[in-house]
Amino acid sequence: MTRLENQPWLTAPATAAVFDALEAAGGLDCARFVGGSVRNALVGRPVDDFDIATRLKPEDSMAALKAAGIKVVPTGLAHGTVTAVSEKKPYEVTTLRKDVETDGRHAVVAFTDDWAEDAARRDFRLNALYADRTGAIFDPTGQGVDDALAGRVVFVGDANTRIEEDYLRILRFFRFFAWYGRAEPDPEGLAACAAHAEGLTRLSAERVSKELLKLLAAPDPRPSVHAMADAGVLTRLFPAVADLTAFDAIAQASDDPVLRLSALLPDDPAAVAGIAQGLRLPKVMEVRLVAAAYGPLDPATDAKTLRALTYRLGKQAVSDRSQRGAALSGDAAPALALIEDWPVPRMPVGGHDLAKLGLDPGPEHGRILKAFEAEWIAEDFPTDGHAERLRRLARP
Repeated sequence: MTRLENQPWLTAPATAAVFDALEAAGGLDCARFVGGSVRNALVGRPVDDFDIATRLKPEDSMAALKAAGIKVVPTGLAHGTVTAVSEKKPYEVTTLRKDVETDGRHAVVAFTDDWAEDAARRDFRLNALYADRTGAIFDPTGQGVDDALAGRVVFVGDANTRIEEDYLRILRFFRFFAWYGRAEPDPEGLAACAAHAEGLTRLSAERVSKELLKLLAAPDPRPSVHAMADAGVLTRLFPAVADLTAFDAIAQASDDPVLRLSALLPDDPAAVAGIAQGLRLPKVMEVRLVAAAYGPLDPATDAKTLRALTYRLGKQAVSDRSQRGAALSGDAAPALALIEDWPVPRMPVGGHDLAKLGLDPGPEHGRILKAFEAEWIAEDFPTDGHAERLRRLARP
């Protein structure tokens, strides 16, 4: 039997407290770690999420944990999930489940005490791995360990059936391939994703964007994104994508998922705003993508122009556009250091300065200040001569 070795989290006091509590109510082997923690530990990746599967019903899990003095949060009782907080660490505890009904977006589940039934409803074989508190791994599909070690992302059972249960598994297939896959994507899984790509339109925008950004955060998402394009999945998300040359260059140059996403979008600010809103992206992300859509900056852009752009657009926007320009040209991006180090000045005058000149507040103030700002930027933000410039602009 394969066993996890040298995993401090397995024997940590916080872990022991949770397992002691569950086993006191359900006996030995009533609880096992499942999914990401087992998979990541097996392949030498960091473990930062702790999911536990248990034969106990959710109300019994809650009672057992509370009896042991462990804080419990009912995070998803309808689906059998509670969160135990042990020594400030969260452990998500979920009752073994089997699907009763699915519609491509949501599932109605029933609780079970059968580990194989629980494994059968999971997405990929490398995610259907369990480990007890000693580190002994249980592999109900018989191929999850081999898949994880070989870098294969293969659906549990029939790929078409798994996707029809939840169309988000199309994006999860490509996301897990981006993070864990080696060689080529599983042909059966790829074909099933292509056949059901239309189902992505049935998903909520929030689920799609969350999965997409996780995919783009992978160390090298390029093979996965190309596989999405070949399967007709990418154009379901971004119909205007015709060429991945820009994406390849930027994905290689930067590990920023938002900047990578910008390379999949058109250089059309209005269109990008619509796409970002359609994906329900946070406003700060939308603003950033829209700014990047004004196009890449030439790496040879002079420092004066860069300062003017930074003042008007902000450091993030100019940094993004500079990185895109550098990646596409294959040149360095000296602008980045300049942008980072330059303290963006504030407008050095305001209405109070016009009042000193005897001008009454009114529309004329705005005209004068706007003209002042334009000259001040054009002259590369001089630090003196402000009063004289205001007087000249204020003359009738």
